[in-house]
Amino acid sequence: MRFLMIYLTLATLWLFGAFEAKIKPVNKYTKQRMVEGKSWRKGCPVDTSDLRYIRLKHRNFYRSERMGELIVHKDVASEIVEIFHELYDIGYPIYQMRLVSDFQGSDFRSIEADNSSAFNCRNVSTGKKKWSKHAYGMAIDINPIENPFVNKRGRIMHKKSYKYKKRVHKNNAFPDKAMLLKEDAAVKIFKKHGWKWGGDFSPYKDYQHFSK
Repeated sequence: MRFLMIYLTLATLWLFGAFEAKIKPVNKYTKQRMVEGKSWRKGCPVDTSDLRYIRLKHRNFYRSERMGELIVHKDVASEIVEIFHELYDIGYPIYQMRLVSDFQGSDFRSIEADNSSAFNCRNVSTGKKKWSKHAYGMAIDINPIENPFVNKRGRIMHKKSYKYKKRVHKNNAFPDKAMLLKEDAAVKIFKKHGWKWGGDFSPYKDYQHFSK
């Protein structure tokens, strides 16, 4: 039995490899992507010199792994790597992780693609003329289709999210694993590092959202 467990552990390591992540300053190429992709412009509350570009490995919905990318504030970059290392270790799946610049800075389009992202120079989603935590690189949205924004009237803007309005795990499928509930290990990991979860907000819920 002991040898079987060792074999399974080694097989898992061979199949999935190990977590990888690299933090870099936002270079000219990345800044150009952000400007052309309408996620950063002059007048944003932080300069690109205060942001960091991260490439990191994550488990996806297809029993394999991908390298994703995030842009966050330099003050939380190392912490984000720690958090995603822990998410990787518990097997939490992420559908995809691309810069919101790939969606022309559109939060709506990024959500429709079930894209997990962080920095985006935009206002809050509640319609107020106030910078979002995303505009500072101090927030991240995780698997937004499975973890929708639900307004105070209980409405959801994205049709693919309707089936996730009822927050309960039903099976072992990857989309179900991606759904974030209060007692889930993924939520506890973020909270352990001092991040607030939108699932605790009231009167609306923002299940995809974590902010520092």
